Amino acid sequence: MSRGQIKNITGDSFFAWEGAVLVVNILGKPSASRDAIGKPKGTQLKISVTAAPVNGKATDHMVRFLAPLFGVAVADIEVVFGRENVNKQLRIRAPKKLPSVFGPLPPSVG
Repeated sequence: MSRGQIKNITGDSFFAWEGAVLVVNILGKPSASRDAIGKPKGTQLKISVTAAPVNGKATDHMVRFLAPLFGVAVADIEVVFGRENVNKQLRIRAPKKLPSVFGPLPPSVG
């Protein structure tokens, strides 16, 4: 299947569930004044990090920032694409909690 044929599983939202895996589309903002989860912007969630965008370091920093917010280990967050790009997708395995922008944790996951 070519990349153009891959279905966007998040549809019109910035996130979707694949069983117990949370798939999140991110619009990254590196070199920010603080690490923060922003508001959804279309089909992406804006996330700011203080790290500079050098060789994927901002994405690595973002994963370390997000892991405790979802109650998972860093190893439970996979960068699907966009490690060196502001547009990225993450897969978070079995999050134990969710930042408020996501709403409540589905019963099948928690």
